[in-house]
Amino acid sequence: MDVQHYIESGILEEYALGVLSADERAEVEQVAGHEPAVARELAAIVSGLDAYAEAHAVTPPAALRERVLQAWEDSIRETEPAATPVAAPAMPAAPAAPRMTVAPTEPAAASVPAEGEAVVRQLPAAASAGRTRWLIAASIALLLVSGLGNYLLYNRLKKTENSLELAQAEQSRYAATQQAALNERDQQLAILRNQSFKAVELKGTPKAPEALARVYYNASTKAVYVDVRNLPALPEGKQYQLWALDNGQPVDAGMLNTDTATGDSIQQMKNIASAQAFAMTVEDIGGKPAPTMSTLTVIGNI
Repeated sequence: MDVQHYIESGILEEYALGVLSADERAEVEQVAGHEPAVARELAAIVSGLDAYAEAHAVTPPAALRERVLQAWEDSIRETEPAATPVAAPAMPAAPAAPRMTVAPTEPAAASVPAEGEAVVRQLPAAASAGRTRWLIAASIALLLVSGLGNYLLYNRLKKTENSLELAQAEQSRYAATQQAALNERDQQLAILRNQSFKAVELKGTPKAPEALARVYYNASTKAVYVDVRNLPALPEGKQYQLWALDNGQPVDAGMLNTDTATGDSIQQMKNIASAQAFAMTVEDIGGKPAPTMSTLTVIGNI
């Protein structure tokens, strides 16, 4: 499993949000149990959501609790007098004792509308409290969902920015490498076209008859460049060393780099004041003060 791809897929954020199915949640928990990186990322997401919710929690108004309790009590009392209006019409129909019944019925008749009016007045208050509770709950839920969305979006944005920075850095390194290679090629081409440099062909000895190299020597500036066409592969711990022969005496002209020895580039060697020939031998890495003639590979006269 590609753990990084799984983390960046967004399923861990969906798990923390609680929008996954039971099977998907079980899968996430199973992966987190086997992959420590997934478990750490999931814990960080859950912790981040908890911290965000706590930081943006809304404290209800101080009087909200009393209003909610009052609305609850009003809604309970609202159901108690509901049977009174049903029995009220039978009370005025008693004819036997008008004087005795008028006194009690009048207060009863008066009290029924009063209670009805109270109920009518209480209904808007209860409905208003219900709407208030719903609006507060909806606002808090909306705030949490919005905060979660912002948190997930921020995480995705940071990951995208990091990926973009890495891509830009890699592109810059590649461009710098290509520019350096182009500059080197331009320099080599300028040397090859410069009439002040004399090309000296170094041909293989009987030890390496297929070997071939070329030295560019500028007698005015004393500059020396070497261009390998074909040299045998070196044993481990060995390196090619270039020699300038001045009046029969070998003069160290420097060690060939690995890229130069394989023909990948032209290398500038040590300046040589005077020379009538050039040669190459195989020496220990770092070179020697005098050539090992038994390893003479190529040689050529100016």
